[in-house]
Amino acid sequence: MITHRALSLIAFSAFATHLSAASCESLASLALPNTGITLAQTIAAGTFTAPNGSPIPNLPSFCRVAGAIRPAEDSLIAFEVWIPSTGWNGKFYGIGNGGYAGSIGYGALATAVRHGYAAASTDTGHTGSGEPNASWALGHPQKIIDFGYRAIHETAVKAKAVIAAFYGSAVQHSYFNSCSNGGRQALMEAERYPEDYDGIVAGAPAYYWTHLLTEAVWDAQALLGEPGAYIPATKIPAVEKAALAACDAADGITDGVIDDPSRCHFDPSPLLCKGADDNSCLTAPQLAVLRKLYDGPGPRINPGHAPGGEGGFGGWPAWVTGSAPEKSLGFMFGTQFFKNMVFQDAAWDYHTFDAARDSKKADEKTAHILNATDADLKPFARRGGKLILYHGWSDAAIPPYSTIDYYTRVQAKLKPKETDSFVRLYMAPGMQHCGGGPGPNTFDMNPAIEAWVEQGAAPAAIVATRPGRSRPLCPYPQVARWKGSGSTDDAANFTCVMPDTAVTKAH
Repeated sequence: MITHRALSLIAFSAFATHLSAASCESLASLALPNTGITLAQTIAAGTFTAPNGSPIPNLPSFCRVAGAIRPAEDSLIAFEVWIPSTGWNGKFYGIGNGGYAGSIGYGALATAVRHGYAAASTDTGHTGSGEPNASWALGHPQKIIDFGYRAIHETAVKAKAVIAAFYGSAVQHSYFNSCSNGGRQALMEAERYPEDYDGIVAGAPAYYWTHLLTEAVWDAQALLGEPGAYIPATKIPAVEKAALAACDAADGITDGVIDDPSRCHFDPSPLLCKGADDNSCLTAPQLAVLRKLYDGPGPRINPGHAPGGEGGFGGWPAWVTGSAPEKSLGFMFGTQFFKNMVFQDAAWDYHTFDAARDSKKADEKTAHILNATDADLKPFARRGGKLILYHGWSDAAIPPYSTIDYYTRVQAKLKPKETDSFVRLYMAPGMQHCGGGPGPNTFDMNPAIEAWVEQGAAPAAIVATRPGRSRPLCPYPQVARWKGSGSTDDAANFTCVMPDTAVTKAH
């Protein structure tokens, strides 16, 4: 039986065979629905200065195409497609956006063309500022839709058409790999537009947008709601030290990393100040707030924070407590969301916030636009799509438990065996938000997703590194266990096992 997808591919293949390669500059006159090409220019090999003023060195010659898509009134989606002049690998690479988006990812475009990909990036329909700011959304519902899901899809469709026109042949494989809001975009593509990409990597996905940002405001209320409850950044190292003392050795190795926080109960009671208040202890109100932050606002809203990795550049002082009251990234993201997208009132005061009531309001107004919570990935699976999820166990921005919850809901929809045929989840011990943290946090999922799509080779362990240490990241629910000999800083001395396997203690 010939499916609708097969007929579409046959039709597109027939169209592609009648294409002839076009010059870069001729793409300026390419006619695409609801789209205007504003620039089509061959860029010589060497250093290119991006429109934001950043010089980008070591580039091959490429065709730079810029344009704007207008799928609706009050919608203006800027995008760019960079296409290698020679040496194209036949693949398309879609680039995601962090935070509230608002800019083209020139650095990511450059990385892609250096490796032979044709790639595209979009600002998702608005221009953003340096800090978390959603004021562009106030009074602009179409721009919220563009940000939510439409811009990434429209860019993928238009970019493939531009690439096909330039080369005279269709893209062979399409990939999307991004983190945070980009991870949410990745799941939006898998759920809503399963035809757009063959392989998708979703890192630390902010897929439950409405409840994630409900928790962000709830955190701020917890920290600032009672006199003396706020935990300053100077006390966070003591909190992390106590968490490590309780949980670090549970995997058999004391290495400054909690292997799986969900399997170790951390009771912060010993942190209570016994005498004078200083940075080594917490007062009673601070201890009560700390418990709240770990517990979260409740299972119907969002899970709390995992212990471990509280300190450091990307830890709680950045995302949860902030360098001072009302200075955390979580606070800024959350209040911007409720002001500009939910209540549409720039004067909205978070002190009036009620998590149960206002998360429901957020769901009613924006969940259908912003949340990528549909775990029924049958259409994506049936057309051969592959998905890799990953999340750092020490992520202070997006609780890692949320991605495990998404994965288990996919399993519930499709059954574990069917899920295993096209989805993998990797939890990275000690990694903070999309990178950084005390654990090995540098790895590349691209070879794994491409081998799975193109060769049918399902990924197993993926090695993560940091200076002086490497560890395997194991397909969830497996965890890495030391074999009992050799350096505990070398991934070769670990194996992936189910978590209830006996632990060998390192001495």
